[in-house]
Amino acid sequence: MDRRVKIVVAPDSFKGSLSSTEAAEAMARGVRRVLPEAEVIPLPLSDGGEGLVEALVAGSGGELLEKEVTGPLGTPVRAQLGLMGGGKTAVIEMAQASGLVLVPEEKRNPLVTTTFGTGELIAKALDLGCTHLIIGIGGSATNDGGMGMAQALGVRFFDEEGELLGSGGGELARLASIDLSRLDPRLAEVTIEVACDVTNPLTGPQGAAHVYGPQKGATPEMVELLDRALERYDLILQRDVGKNVGKIPGAGAAGGLGAGLMALLGGRLVSGIELVLTALDFENKARGASLVLTGEGKFDAQSAYGKVPLGVARRSRALGVPVVVIAGTVLPSAEVLHREGVGAYFSILNRPMSLQEAMAEAAELLENQVAEVIRLFSIQNRE
Repeated sequence: MDRRVKIVVAPDSFKGSLSSTEAAEAMARGVRRVLPEAEVIPLPLSDGGEGLVEALVAGSGGELLEKEVTGPLGTPVRAQLGLMGGGKTAVIEMAQASGLVLVPEEKRNPLVTTTFGTGELIAKALDLGCTHLIIGIGGSATNDGGMGMAQALGVRFFDEEGELLGSGGGELARLASIDLSRLDPRLAEVTIEVACDVTNPLTGPQGAAHVYGPQKGATPEMVELLDRALERYDLILQRDVGKNVGKIPGAGAAGGLGAGLMALLGGRLVSGIELVLTALDFENKARGASLVLTGEGKFDAQSAYGKVPLGVARRSRALGVPVVVIAGTVLPSAEVLHREGVGAYFSILNRPMSLQEAMAEAAELLENQVAEVIRLFSIQNRE
């Protein structure tokens, strides 16, 4: 077998145990244990949620910056801002500035939580001269339609008396007009791509408030109030901004931040994994490879809906490169992924063990399983 074989390792994070970078490092060690002279290309990935900044920065040779911004409750938080190699593309995870993990359970209330800090991260990216923004909008604590984000960038929201609105989704119930005249002018020269893999509209039974409000602390009464507030917001966006985005799939993502980014900043919602694969130039890195290894914490039928293994398998199949998935847990329903280009899949578990044990030993288990897959690959490809 040619010892200069090229193998790409392109995993998602194994949530709770390994970041995508740590998973890629463990997989690379497993490959090199068996094929020490192989060309191994580590490519940590994300589907647009947790780990987006880290994956795009690591994969592009960029840098991580830490900024102080306003958290969802109005208090300061530290959030990462990623600069991809080249310095003109910034990567933002809204959850780092406006995420549910930043709000103690007893204080969760989407009537008052704000996306203001996400807008501040955007402003800081503009200060750095970035002309391309990639924004992941999963994991929000908010239901303000992106009003806070827009307020941080100069958009003004008024009530019937001409008074400025405050913070939180509850304030949208008083919205009477929107003024974009003070919107940061630098945004006119910026391209904004929004990583979004949910298809919820802004309002209604499948909208932001009804589907996601309860997990953010909304009572049934709050859900109804928030939904009516977003309906009002949608109508005024149409009248004052000239944008009808409420029914676009993904408008309801992150408590309506999807709608706000589209209507107020001209953002474009795209599949998270497709965005990441394109940004990291996956095709050129995988072209000519003998094998692509990918993985995630749990691999099942849900992986067919915009997850990392699906995106990797589809693009690799187009290149004629076989794909193997190695996951923490594999369920029988994962069989549907074979038709999408997954050649085979394996669990890292090598004995009966508790979830806690598996997570604690994840790096070693992943490395060992990759080594066994590469041994099998070597047997199959012996000259």
